[in-house]
Amino acid sequence: MLNNQMKKRKTLLHLWTRNYVITLVIGLIVISIISVMWIRHTTLEHRLNMTVLLGEEIASRFVEVNGGEPEQYGDVPGYVTERNELLNLESDPTIYITAPDGTIVSVSDNQKRLFRFYIPSKLIHSENTVQQLNFDESTVGSYYMVKTPILFYEQLVGWVVLIESKEVLTKVNQEYQLLLIIVISLGLLGWAAIYFLSKKFVKPIEQVAFAAKQVEQGQYDVRLPDELGEQELYELVDSFKNMTDRLEQLESLRKELLAGVTHELKTPVTSISGLLQAVKDEVVTGEEAKEFLEISLKETNRLQHMIGDLVEFNSLHAKQFPIRNAKMEINQLINEQVKQWQITQEEPVDCVMKPLDNDLFIQIDSARLQQIIVNLLNNAKHSFDKVEARIEILLRHKGNQLEIEVKDNGAGIREDEQKNIFERFFRGEEKKYKVRGLGLGLPFSKLIAQAMDGDLILKESSEKGTSFLLTLPIYK
Repeated sequence: MLNNQMKKRKTLLHLWTRNYVITLVIGLIVISIISVMWIRHTTLEHRLNMTVLLGEEIASRFVEVNGGEPEQYGDVPGYVTERNELLNLESDPTIYITAPDGTIVSVSDNQKRLFRFYIPSKLIHSENTVQQLNFDESTVGSYYMVKTPILFYEQLVGWVVLIESKEVLTKVNQEYQLLLIIVISLGLLGWAAIYFLSKKFVKPIEQVAFAAKQVEQGQYDVRLPDELGEQELYELVDSFKNMTDRLEQLESLRKELLAGVTHELKTPVTSISGLLQAVKDEVVTGEEAKEFLEISLKETNRLQHMIGDLVEFNSLHAKQFPIRNAKMEINQLINEQVKQWQITQEEPVDCVMKPLDNDLFIQIDSARLQQIIVNLLNNAKHSFDKVEARIEILLRHKGNQLEIEVKDNGAGIREDEQKNIFERFFRGEEKKYKVRGLGLGLPFSKLIAQAMDGDLILKESSEKGTSFLLTLPIYK
């Protein structure tokens, strides 16, 4: 089934070229139809104008008045033939000489006669010099009639009437051949242009696809073009490079963190095993054995706590984490949580809280908020090194958001580690040797904040201290 699906897929080059060629062909067909109609129209107008001039020339040069009636003289057919050769025309109209009332006096030889004895009065007396003749269905084709008055001392003595079929008047060959050559040339040029342009655009995408397969196989050292003129292609390639660099860093970090987590879980198990083995083998007895058991119990509790953190973190990450909101006054709630944390500390920590100017009641899960606050306070406490510990908790109300900023004056977080502090199991170089744990505090707090439609970010960190900002929505 998968192979069949793969066979049905076409390359981007194939799809782009095919779709463009279809669009190009449709466009050229439409343009050709419009061009043919325009050529026929302009050719018809041009030849009708030439026919008008021909009628005027015949009336002035080849017609004389004899006894008050017009007569044709001279070599009119030869003149018409010479004129057609000069102007490259194929028209050879039927020439009628008529009386003023339309009675036919003479007609050119070897031509199809549409009128035998007279031309209808409505045609002769029409104000239009050029008229299209509409016959019944038995007459094949459509014709145009051009009439020119014959004047003798400014008196109308007759008409020169020229009749030619529409098929002859609109007949063109060279223009259609030229149009066909242009259309075919444009089609081939357009196909070649889109083919080579598509090939140029597709090449970086193919390289990115090949690099993605390498990354899928765990090879992060990929080579992609650096200089690309197209902004979108450059951003695609550059983003993929940054992604592979980040994946390589995360893979390296994952291996390191896995080793750290394994060590953190293995250490209490090893301690418990050794202590219990000593008690079992009666290496220690009496009060010392009780002390060993108490130490084992503490290590067991710490191990249970770490396992509980892992279970709770996985539940939260899988979005199987209940949030139970209740209406609480935020100043009082934060103040109580900070005091509870201070009481549990072995050494006193200076915590200063700046509450909101006015009481604010919001819907919040107080237990989950306390977990975040405690994690931030613990994180701040562990950053102090020979500095008088001072932690500030600042509350701000901005629009429909509550901001809780936790600042300390500790040693700060190294710049190269700041981007990884919300990664699971990550612990900084300094912290991993001083504080035992799994490195889930900050990632866990961030997930809780997001589960409550808020967020937790590192606002700033330097040698002067660190500041975390917790934002929570205020629901009316």
